[in-house]
Amino acid sequence: MNNAQMSARVGLFFLLGLALIWVTFESLSGNALDEDKSYELTARFATIKELKAGDEVRMAGVAVGMVRKTQLNGRFAEAVLQIQDNIVVPADSVATIAMSGLLGSNYVSLTLGAGEAAPLDPGSVLRSQDTPDLNTVVSQIGEVGRKVEEALSNFSGSLGGGGEGGGVMGKLNTMVDENSSRISTITTNLEVVSQRLRDGEGTLGKLLSDEQGYTELIAAIEEIRGAATEARTFMSDAQGLVAQVKEGNGTLGALLYDDSIAEDIRLSAANLRELSTKLNSGEGTLGRLINDDSLFLEAQSAVQKVNRAVDGMADQGPITAVGVAANSLF
Repeated sequence: MNNAQMSARVGLFFLLGLALIWVTFESLSGNALDEDKSYELTARFATIKELKAGDEVRMAGVAVGMVRKTQLNGRFAEAVLQIQDNIVVPADSVATIAMSGLLGSNYVSLTLGAGEAAPLDPGSVLRSQDTPDLNTVVSQIGEVGRKVEEALSNFSGSLGGGGEGGGVMGKLNTMVDENSSRISTITTNLEVVSQRLRDGEGTLGKLLSDEQGYTELIAAIEEIRGAATEARTFMSDAQGLVAQVKEGNGTLGALLYDDSIAEDIRLSAANLRELSTKLNSGEGTLGRLINDDSLFLEAQSAVQKVNRAVDGMADQGPITAVGVAANSLF
């Protein structure tokens, strides 16, 4: 191989190396933004997790900038965001740190906001919200698993008979052993009862096996329903009657609520009291007849005289009848 071919090959490899360096540089600086065509916003978090300079800033999933740097500011961790100049971030937008897939890198996610808020000025501080990262989630899952394991262990210990009380199963076994005779008696009684029911003995057995008894029971229930219906009708009629009486309708309503009729009743009662008083005092003809015995004796004597006159008239002739009557009376 001559010197010319060697020189050509060395020059070709040199050009390929320059091209590779240029591609690598462009790949690493592809997320860089022109500072003249962007502005900065700051987001504060309790922890920025694995966020680093060069990570993307997305709004509704669309790349709108990049993380320029991360820094500490007192008790907060700040991420300085470089946003494209043509992107408007509303004042109510919220920044969170999200993950690109389960094993992907982190990025800053911005919400769109309500759409009515004013845009943030360059250098403003974004509202932020901390979200659990993968490590926190895994730790919480591990804590939940540990608690579940403890609960299962306690439950297993309670059932398995460990401890002083022998566990639930141990207590159940002891109770069954101590009451085995009672349980056997109860089982036997249940068998006897079920056999009697099957044979139609007793009230319940007859209801189950005797069709006539069932029919009579249904008839009795229907009669009870009819009586209940009649009772409801009676109560309804009674309520209507009471309503009419309260309204002053009918004789009873008029007696209870009509003052003129009540006054007439009071006057009649007063007149009856006055009449009874006069009769008891012997005033008037009827009062004297009731209270004076002489009038009764005189009336009795007159009747006797009339009887004697009638008897004399029968004995004598018609001619002397008038004279006999007159003589008898006078």
